[in-house]
Amino acid sequence: MTPDRPAEAVRGQEPGGAGERAGAGRVAPASRSGPAAVGDDRYKWVVLSNTTLGVLMATIDMSIMLIALPDIFNGIHIDPLQPGNSFYLLWMILSFMVVTSVLVVSLGRLGDMFGRVKMYNLGFAVYTAFSLLLTVTWMSGRGAALWLVLMRVGQGVGSAFLIANSSAILTDAFPEQQRGMALGINQVAGISGSFIGLILGGLLAPIEWRLIFLVSVPVGLFGTVWAYRKLREVPRRVHAHIDWTGNTTFALGLVGIMVGITYGIQPYGGHTMGWTNPLVDGLLAGGVALLALFALIETRSPDPMFRLALFRIRAFTAGSLSTLLASIGRGGLMFMLIIWLQGIWLPRHGYTFAQTPLWAGIYMLPLTVGFLLAGPVSGILSDRYGSRPFASGGMVAAAASFALLELLPVDFPYPLFALLLLLNGLSMGAFAAPNRAGVMNSLPPQHRGVGSGMNSTFQNAAQVLSIGIFFTLMIAGLSRTLPGALMTGLVHQGVSPQLAARVAHLPPVSILFAAFLGYSPMKHLLGPAALHALPAARRAVVTGRSFFPSLISAPFRNGLHEAFLFATIACLVAAGASWLRGGRYVYSESGSAAKPGGGTGEDAEAGGDPVPAMAAGNLGMAVGPVPAGGGHAGGAPVGSGPVGGGRGGGGRAGGVPNGDGRAESPGASR
Repeated sequence: MTPDRPAEAVRGQEPGGAGERAGAGRVAPASRSGPAAVGDDRYKWVVLSNTTLGVLMATIDMSIMLIALPDIFNGIHIDPLQPGNSFYLLWMILSFMVVTSVLVVSLGRLGDMFGRVKMYNLGFAVYTAFSLLLTVTWMSGRGAALWLVLMRVGQGVGSAFLIANSSAILTDAFPEQQRGMALGINQVAGISGSFIGLILGGLLAPIEWRLIFLVSVPVGLFGTVWAYRKLREVPRRVHAHIDWTGNTTFALGLVGIMVGITYGIQPYGGHTMGWTNPLVDGLLAGGVALLALFALIETRSPDPMFRLALFRIRAFTAGSLSTLLASIGRGGLMFMLIIWLQGIWLPRHGYTFAQTPLWAGIYMLPLTVGFLLAGPVSGILSDRYGSRPFASGGMVAAAASFALLELLPVDFPYPLFALLLLLNGLSMGAFAAPNRAGVMNSLPPQHRGVGSGMNSTFQNAAQVLSIGIFFTLMIAGLSRTLPGALMTGLVHQGVSPQLAARVAHLPPVSILFAAFLGYSPMKHLLGPAALHALPAARRAVVTGRSFFPSLISAPFRNGLHEAFLFATIACLVAAGASWLRGGRYVYSESGSAAKPGGGTGEDAEAGGDPVPAMAAGNLGMAVGPVPAGGGHAGGAPVGSGPVGGGRGGGGRAGGVPNGDGRAESPGASR
């Protein structure tokens, strides 16, 4: 694909042609001079600016509540650690992420069908409206908490519209040799937004907790008006029906698994976690069964929501798998770092527990700086050299950073900690931008919305899964030694053995959440009556900045070791998956795969065969006539075919469907 050739001009999709028989639907050609044409210099920068603003705003709000939760709960007068209130704590954190994960594929598919810009603009408006509704909470107690959870769900719907369609809009607007740069800026803005949200939450919430939601309203209004006025729809439509059965089974299955993971880390009966809870087991089993049913439905649906045939494109499959594994390795990292800083390191270095939420965000800034530095640079380089070396190398470096973090003492020297966070941010940034560019470049234009949604689903769902895995490993490590350490330390300070035993055998997740929320853990766990019974000097010791960190340090180290070991392994496996994508591959409607230096798939090692004709038909790709002289079969991408496919001897063409849809080899050879 070249800058002066519009992405919308698809060969072979004349009425009654092969493209229409393949199920792609009628495509309205776009004018080369149209505002959405690939390579329009002014328009593409408008697209990049607006979509980056939208994704940044959405991801900031994914994390802005994490640091602000203590102020929110104080403002609505509810104790989240009291029995019966854990629902509100968990779902204020996870509802946004769960809804986004569930809807992003469906909304990407709707963008393919009804217009990506239209769906994106609607997302901006929905997001802004629910941000405003979050600020007008007039209730208190559980009613206010439930209102906030429900409004966060609505905010997540708007976010899903934005995330599902932004990458596809960018890919439509930028020529292939600049997509890595554009998607890199967009992707890194999204990832760094999750860390910027921590600082904003820490700054705004102590002033007034409603400000963390109100700050999105003027930005959302500006972005909505800007998007409606400036973004232009690419005149392509995929004429299809909504796959209601597939959407329903997918949503219910994914929600079941995510809810099961959420409640699996909570105590059940006499156990420190809930993995033996019949409800959790039922949710997980039911979710897996529904997703298996969903996969079966999609293979038989004439208009599937989840384009399973896209997995025949090796670059897409490898990129999506590495996205999943990288998100599993990274997703729980933020929680572990926050607990490490707030519960142990910051109190030991002079900060009160109430001050720790803000300073935890500030001390994690090197991670964000690494993302911001590496993302655009690696995206630009991947445009020239391909995604594989940067995405795979980034995951190897990320694994090394996790291994080095594991070697740090719990009371670490901050310059070394900051250096390792910077390395982790650089590594993740080097992976994220080229990987997303590689995924989007491999997709046929008419499936960029659903393909982007599928990739985002892997990323967001993996983050929830990662949180469950990290907390499970951390709780397992704590439960082995924390009760004994608490019992000994409390009795030594004059707490009665009966009360010390009760506190020592509280579920470790309660202690983790107390540290995570920036509460004084001992003050919260012992209660005012027990504290007043202690002499003033000992009460000051127990509730001071050193007592709790000194007790939890050794048990926390055990859990941290297992969590970082898991993250290291996940990143190494992600590096291997990324390497399987092959060399640089760009889907081209003329049938050639671009390579560095402007060559085609003929001499680029793009990782396998072209998508065969039957796969092209299932994907709705247009397959045009064989050019004279044995050239490429129009519309069949070269260089990245089915996973595990061998290299055929039939040259560049992947086969052309004849009148009844069967593949015929054009007979072109090298």
